[in-house]
Amino acid sequence: MPFLTSPVLPAGALSRTPQPVLRTGDGLILRPWRAEDAPAVHAAFQDPLMHQWHVRAAESVAEVTGWIEEWRAAWAKEDNAQWAVTDAETDVLLGRVALRCVVLADGVAEVAYWTTAEARGRGVAARATTALSRWALDEIGFHRLELMHATANAASCRVAVKSGFALEGTKRSALLHPDGWHDMHLHARVRGD
Repeated sequence: MPFLTSPVLPAGALSRTPQPVLRTGDGLILRPWRAEDAPAVHAAFQDPLMHQWHVRAAESVAEVTGWIEEWRAAWAKEDNAQWAVTDAETDVLLGRVALRCVVLADGVAEVAYWTTAEARGRGVAARATTALSRWALDEIGFHRLELMHATANAASCRVAVKSGFALEGTKRSALLHPDGWHDMHLHARVRGD
């Protein structure tokens, strides 16, 4: 049965070129992950705040090395894309920003992020999310980016709003965290916002 619409983005929209380095223009770089980032990611995941808002734990540097291999390989599969967020001058890891649940045919992806404890309160997540969103919407041609966070995570809600993601509603009991089921805010940004 034929489709009545064409794909928003064709297969290869991401993988036809190497994963780009993106600059925020204000001191941050979003770059592909490197194996040598594993110790810094492992250290970031020892922070209790990461355990509160994320469903994954990092038990060893070797485990994180495996994550990074998966993150790097995902670019070719075009189902998710992960960037390390670093200081432009020192290359110190400040966080991560990603496009997850990518559906090229629909032109839709979910934005996700985290920051290291040392980077919090400096606007790193909002600046990185804004840069990634501009690239995805304006350069690649995604139509819609979604962003979800626990309703109890006020800091993440501020990041979403600062990054231009409008609050669309609440998904009740939508994600299981270690402390139980969380309601999730759904934010979105569409091309032209």
